Amino acid sequence: MSKLTQEEFRNYLKSVRELAEGSFEVMQKEVEVTNKFPQEFIDLAIENNLYRYALPEEYGGWGLSEREILQVQEEFSRGPGGMRMHLHYAADLNWRILDDYGCPELKAEYMDKFCDKTIFTCFALTEQTGGTGADLHSTAIKDADGNYVINGEKWLISHTDVAQFAYVIAVTDPEKKGDERLSAFFVPMDAPGFELVPMPHMMGCRGAGHAGFKMTDVKLDPKYRLGEEGQGMEVAMHSLAISRVHIADSNLGMCQRMLDISIARARDRVTFGKPIISRQAIKMKLANMAMTTHALRCMVMDFADDYDNDPHGEYIAEKASMCKLYSIDATRLVSDEMMEIFGGDGYFEDNPIGPCERLYRDARAMWLEEGAPTIQRITIAREMDKHNGHLVYNNWLAGGDL
Repeated sequence: MSKLTQEEFRNYLKSVRELAEGSFEVMQKEVEVTNKFPQEFIDLAIENNLYRYALPEEYGGWGLSEREILQVQEEFSRGPGGMRMHLHYAADLNWRILDDYGCPELKAEYMDKFCDKTIFTCFALTEQTGGTGADLHSTAIKDADGNYVINGEKWLISHTDVAQFAYVIAVTDPEKKGDERLSAFFVPMDAPGFELVPMPHMMGCRGAGHAGFKMTDVKLDPKYRLGEEGQGMEVAMHSLAISRVHIADSNLGMCQRMLDISIARARDRVTFGKPIISRQAIKMKLANMAMTTHALRCMVMDFADDYDNDPHGEYIAEKASMCKLYSIDATRLVSDEMMEIFGGDGYFEDNPIGPCERLYRDARAMWLEEGAPTIQRITIAREMDKHNGHLVYNNWLAGGDL
């Protein structure tokens, strides 16, 4: 249960929205050019408990439910895309992987340091020379002293400029086939042999510190392994399951903001003596945007209720993938309709009604950054296969509880 009263929680949601659409928007003009968050952003996020609210109470967090966590995230997701990515990662993968799979010694040393951003992480699965599954090439081989020695590269990794540790998936047994070859590690990024590889600016979501990195003979004590040897893909996939919903929720906040400024634009823009919101074609666009945004919110909240009931429920991974897939389609539809309502004015920066141009770029960058729809459909198909092809609501159709 939350430590906050309902009124306190509502006030907190309001303050987060004001921050996202106020101070964060002001800072974003600089971030668009530098591709780097100013220290003021980090300071405000700490001051407003945006690294703390999603943590369990034993680590200095507020002990909010998943539904409450996602409500907070929707509010800050109305703001700039890179800041949204940073904060939604902070609310989930940043700490959850270590909490779920770290050894007691590692958790005792680091888990209470997430609440004020004393430490921050990045998640490193993707490689240039392979995919994101059993064909990874980075290796972590034990030496004569029992330490792991990691060699390899990772690519398209977010938050590298503000992270002190990387969650790395690497091959520990090259002789095995499939996922059992892989293990997961909590790698200090200041370790000898760890080197960042810069990447150019993204189209949108700027400031989230994208880079690659190389690891050359990076030596790790066995305590830095997450889970057991051969459990690396399970660590990655279990962690990514709930992360998919946090991405969907980010897209929900963005969709709602795009809808809101589109309504404001339609009321403000006058043609032939009437605001364009009075025209049926514009009403239909707004109706599609509102319907799609509402449907996405229903999916996200449905998942949250299931997760709060049982984090390891039968359909958690399947529903999470559905949320993410639908959110990708939703942002594409809503952003297109927004741009058509704004017309030519939407292509220019500093629009007085709202950041249409940047939101459009952020929507496209999110679509590319977080996985194209085909990948998500494959994930859903794999989850359905676990249930012999049955759909999520098969139990409801049979007369069970929805």
